[in-house]
Amino acid sequence: MSVLTDAIGGMWALLRLGIATRFSFTGPYWTWRMQTAFGRGMPESKLEMLVAVYRYAVWMHRMKSLR
Repeated sequence: MSVLTDAIGGMWALLRLGIATRFSFTGPYWTWRMQTAFGRGMPESKLEMLVAVYRYAVWMHRMKSLR
């Protein structure tokens, strides 16, 4: 897969997840997701957080494409 395909697919996956959770980032799913993703501590900078979110989005896209 190409980097562009991964980026677009990842952003699409994040959008779908946001819609499914009604963008309630303080709700149960997002609370659980933050605890499991960053159980060892939150990233120190916003850039690190964005990179982590991007990597998660690409991973979601790749896992869905394996179906």
